[in-house]
Amino acid sequence: MFNKEKDIFNILFEAVSEGVLVVDDQQNIVSVNSSIEKIFGYKKEELIGQQLQVLIPIKHHVAHDAYFKGFVEVNESKQMGQGLDLFGLRKGGDIFPLEVGLNPFKIYGKTFIMALVIDISKRRRQEIEVQNLNLELEKKVKQRTSDLSKKVKELNLVNIELGRENKKRITAENQIKDALKKEKELNGLKTKFLSLVSHEFKTPLSVILTSNMLLGKYKLTEQQENRNKHLAIITDRIKYLNHILDDFLSVEKMDSGKYNYSFHNFKIIKVVNEVIYNANMLLKEGQKINYPEDIDEISIFQDEKIIELALSNLISNAIKYSPEDTQIKIVIKQEKNSTFFVVKDNGIGIPVIDQKNVFNRYFRAENAVLTQGTGIGLNIVKSHLINLGGNISFESVENKGSIFTMKIPNKARQ
Repeated sequence: MFNKEKDIFNILFEAVSEGVLVVDDQQNIVSVNSSIEKIFGYKKEELIGQQLQVLIPIKHHVAHDAYFKGFVEVNESKQMGQGLDLFGLRKGGDIFPLEVGLNPFKIYGKTFIMALVIDISKRRRQEIEVQNLNLELEKKVKQRTSDLSKKVKELNLVNIELGRENKKRITAENQIKDALKKEKELNGLKTKFLSLVSHEFKTPLSVILTSNMLLGKYKLTEQQENRNKHLAIITDRIKYLNHILDDFLSVEKMDSGKYNYSFHNFKIIKVVNEVIYNANMLLKEGQKINYPEDIDEISIFQDEKIIELALSNLISNAIKYSPEDTQIKIVIKQEKNSTFFVVKDNGIGIPVIDQKNVFNRYFRAENAVLTQGTGIGLNIVKSHLINLGGNISFESVENKGSIFTMKIPNKARQ
């Protein structure tokens, strides 16, 4: 057991809500926090000096040793056992699932590995519950399909016996087919929605967790820059999650017909300034937004927040899907009855095969699946614009860029 390092670990580890333990390069446990005690059921003094394998089920010892040696040789931070199921062993002999993040470091010339341990038993139970619910849903779908098939057969018999009922039979069959199709589509949307929410929330939450843990390491005044960096990361990810929630709430309101628009007269320049100010914080290295010309006197009678939302979505997409050192051009022109907003970028563009689905809910083009996003934004924008009497269109060439054009009536329909 080392001495100076002990004080450092105690200060840092007790500030972290997750389980944290430190081992040396021989897998001897040298420090743990109170969360580790709660997770594994040991007192701190029972673990210090023990081999790490005391916390690992016996059947996993050999594989763990090989993995640990390989990790020490590579000597870089990583998420342990990606794609594998990891398990821990509690003092009472219970085996439970966990996640482990490994971070190597050196203090006074000695190599140590810090492990961030999370008990995912509850998550696994929830996953099993979701799987069971999906199985139950599939059974219900099969049963309904079977019931519908029986009804179709009954309708066929009626058709043979009663020719005059032929028209009613055809109508009933079509209704049944439509209902079955809609039910299958609903199942697909639910599955895709759950997968989307899980992914889009898990990634920023993991970033927030890591930044929060690292914040605890920077105690000195001269480390303020590091603290500011991680605080900015946390703030950015929270804003991103709020944006996703706002999108989901907008979808729910529009689907239920509860969205209320608020109309008043305002100058376009006010919206443009607000949108560009926020967008500047998203710009990549070397990116630039070209401010629209001659808009000082342009006014419209519309829902200001919706126009701001729509323009913000187009500009943030242009930034997100464009590389560094590119320009985003904004052009705004007003005609007698309508105002046109044009956003042009030099980004990755949209493949021709995907262009027909761009405004569909949850759709992501094949060249954009690795970029964060929900596939809801453009669907919300188009729905709002249509409700306001406007529309949106685009032109795009893959690997060259896109031009999106919004058409907004100068005076809203009330």
